[in-house]
Amino acid sequence: MSITELPENPYLLLTPGPLSTSQAVKATMLRDWCTWDTDYNIIVESIRSRLLELATPLSEDYTCVLMQGSGTFSVESVIGSAIPKDGKLLVLSNGAYGQRIAKISKVLNISTMVCDSGETKPTDLAKLRDVLESDAEVTHVAVVHCETTTGMLNPVKQVGEIVKSFNKTYIIDAMSTFGGIETDVAELQVDFLISSANKCIQGVPGFGFIIAQRAAMQATKGRARSLSLDMYEQWQAMEKGGGKWRFTSPTHVVRAFAQALSELDEEGGVPARAARYRSHQLALVKGMHKLGFKALLEGKNQSSIISSFICPQQSGFSFNEFYQRLKNQGFVIYPGKVSDADTFRIGNIGEVYPEDIERLLTVIEENRFWLDADI
Repeated sequence: MSITELPENPYLLLTPGPLSTSQAVKATMLRDWCTWDTDYNIIVESIRSRLLELATPLSEDYTCVLMQGSGTFSVESVIGSAIPKDGKLLVLSNGAYGQRIAKISKVLNISTMVCDSGETKPTDLAKLRDVLESDAEVTHVAVVHCETTTGMLNPVKQVGEIVKSFNKTYIIDAMSTFGGIETDVAELQVDFLISSANKCIQGVPGFGFIIAQRAAMQATKGRARSLSLDMYEQWQAMEKGGGKWRFTSPTHVVRAFAQALSELDEEGGVPARAARYRSHQLALVKGMHKLGFKALLEGKNQSSIISSFICPQQSGFSFNEFYQRLKNQGFVIYPGKVSDADTFRIGNIGEVYPEDIERLLTVIEENRFWLDADI
């Protein structure tokens, strides 16, 4: 089956991942691969190298390991492998994904402290400094770069400066930003950065990856609280085996990711993709404001990844009906996840282009059924 013979998707995924992918990415998965074949292992090693090149010009100081499962599996791999038995994790939280890191840590019986800034405020830097000054037992600090609960973009560079001034290990969940926002792990002083195949690099779900400072990775030997999620052992298998995984790898997903990386290069790299995502977000918010919608976040705290909008207050509005109408006309959006506000979310990433945002706004304008209900 050729690319042109692939069936068209009935709708675009305007979500923070999984997201809409190119026909070429999908077509790549039509071929089967052997996990132990040299050709396949060469692809794995190429992916590891290319990810490091995206992460920092100082790639020789860092290493990369791939991990089966969703992005959360990779988060749990880092939390469960990087923190020693006598360590303590400070989680900087302002949404569901920061809370998820804290839950993972607690389930693994790791001493855990949460510094919560509230869902509509960025990480509180002054509070972070106060906590580190008052609690010498904290060994590791974790933060979510883009909290897709709201679309909040946290100040990871400033967080890193504070964390490193106290000589702590720094973990960033960059699930929804890596590949879509320019990032230099060396400049951010990050020890472990975590992301996933099905986000801004525009692959499909099936594995995540960890970019780690080499010395920090070496220090995790023997710490893992899980066999299959042992980050160090997975890394060693890939280092010694030339791209081999310890257990069965998602071969089709890996091959699709290699294609997605090539498409990122063809687009002009992360700067070009970041510019496309920013243009989507600006056009979306501007158009939604004209249609009477208010964005939950505004200004520099709003990321280009996903935007939250406050649901119309008219009694005739139903998110489920709104969702279904948009889906029937080619768009899938996300429900809200904010605990104290009635919202919905629209993603700006994936195989989506300006004309798609324009068409979405037209469809929304034509489907404001709740306005008629108040007449």
